[in-house]
Amino acid sequence: MNRRNFLKNSSLAGFSITAGSLVACQTSPAKEISSNEENTDSFELEEWTIPQFQKAMENGRYTSAAITQLYLDRIIAIDRKGPALNSVIEINPDAISIAKSLDKEREDGKVRGPLHGIPVLIKDNIDTADKMQTTAGALALEGNIATRDAFIVKQLRDAGAVLLGKTNLSEWANFRSGRSCSGWSSRGGQTKSAYLLTHNPCGSSAGSGVAASANLCAIAIGTETDGSITCPSSVAALAGLKPTVGLWSRSGIIPISHTQDTAGPMCRSVTDVAITLSALTATDKNDPASMAATGKADPDYTKYLDKKALAGKRIGIEKKPQGDNHYLHALQNKCKELLVAQGATVIEIEYLDKINELGKHEYNVLKYEFKDGVNKYLSQANAKVKTLAEVIAFNKANEDKAMPFFKQDTLEACEALGGLDSSEYKAALESSFTGSRKILDEVMNTNQLDAIAGLTMGPSCAIDRWYGDRWGDVSLTSPAAIAGYPHITVPAGEVYALPVGFSFFGTAFSEPVLIGLAYSFEQANPARKKPAFVASIQ
Repeated sequence: MNRRNFLKNSSLAGFSITAGSLVACQTSPAKEISSNEENTDSFELEEWTIPQFQKAMENGRYTSAAITQLYLDRIIAIDRKGPALNSVIEINPDAISIAKSLDKEREDGKVRGPLHGIPVLIKDNIDTADKMQTTAGALALEGNIATRDAFIVKQLRDAGAVLLGKTNLSEWANFRSGRSCSGWSSRGGQTKSAYLLTHNPCGSSAGSGVAASANLCAIAIGTETDGSITCPSSVAALAGLKPTVGLWSRSGIIPISHTQDTAGPMCRSVTDVAITLSALTATDKNDPASMAATGKADPDYTKYLDKKALAGKRIGIEKKPQGDNHYLHALQNKCKELLVAQGATVIEIEYLDKINELGKHEYNVLKYEFKDGVNKYLSQANAKVKTLAEVIAFNKANEDKAMPFFKQDTLEACEALGGLDSSEYKAALESSFTGSRKILDEVMNTNQLDAIAGLTMGPSCAIDRWYGDRWGDVSLTSPAAIAGYPHITVPAGEVYALPVGFSFFGTAFSEPVLIGLAYSFEQANPARKKPAFVASIQ
């Protein structure tokens, strides 16, 4: 959940959530950031994609167990020691044994699919019925070991993935306080950007973004309510997809909003996004949104990986410049030039001001749904707290450890509300969800657009656990999030030598189109650079 959008989208003070094959767009001098010593990091699996892993296992160069061990060693070296990224909150003690069993299956001629033997890190708000906890980063939930897998975890296991561990996140998916620092949790501490260690990994899927970008896993899974996949992917130079709500099941995931929540893939390439998306789409009878999506998923999204997908497409981009940073404006213009060079038509549209006006209504929807959803989750969980009220009381009783920096004003605001039968909730839902879809559908239809695009976010802001995040004026996470529509971000270039992503989003279940557009953009503009773990700005 990217709370900072609400600060600029509403009046709630204190609450915030090129021609040809263009080279990666560098719009500000890289020399502005340097480290005291040269980065010599190297890793034998560096930047590998799922097809590369599969080829290496097929020809016997590597086993899944060997790959898994290499990642476990790297987590110790890079995440726990080294630059101490602090992106992995817990290691799966059964990871090696799982990998060995999958190697035996391969030896016996059984390969489950593209994810067979692939090590995956998942966010610590997703249930796993194993030896790992599910806590949303909260000390109040410490010791919660789920009795059953989340639906998407079962899908991962069935696909042959190796659950490597769980990633740190912004506590309660960034829904604890309006002054929180993204990437910090009371259980997991502060996750750092792998590009600049003093800077923020964005939230709430902070650990998933940093871990995937720093090559601590093959792929990572995050969750999003508003910006929590797309923002951390953008600032970590990843391809990240927030699917249409319901395309992936939400059963077994600690909720914020049943209207907006979804899990999604965070990867180093659009190819890996398409592979992962395909493996985890299935109907879950325990999730009404998943049931409503029955028959709308594609079993194989890789067939939309077309280098020429941008040709002939009509792409809408907000006419009004976002913010006043000339480096970001220059990067956006270069991205527009790339779209045109690849055969797309760029249409100037006006929609963001209307969407931004819905921020207050969105916040009200999330508050009501958070209270309802968390109480339902806790009532069946193995946590020591059984209600949101008990979470709040625990935090107060353990303030020095649970709330050493920012407090829990958002949790308290949620607890003060009534139920989902409230007229205030129903009115907010109509304004936010229905209103956003009406705005986006109208602008898409009127202009005959295939997608809407623009810079995902600005570059990473500084870590500030006392005063909270300051993300500036550029953000494109809310439109698709409020509407429950799909949104993919892909590396665009750098500003201040920090990654910035470029987004494509469209109407419900338009993932095939978006994957094609993102892949075409990625292939024409290979902007991803591995992180260098820079210590500070010199």
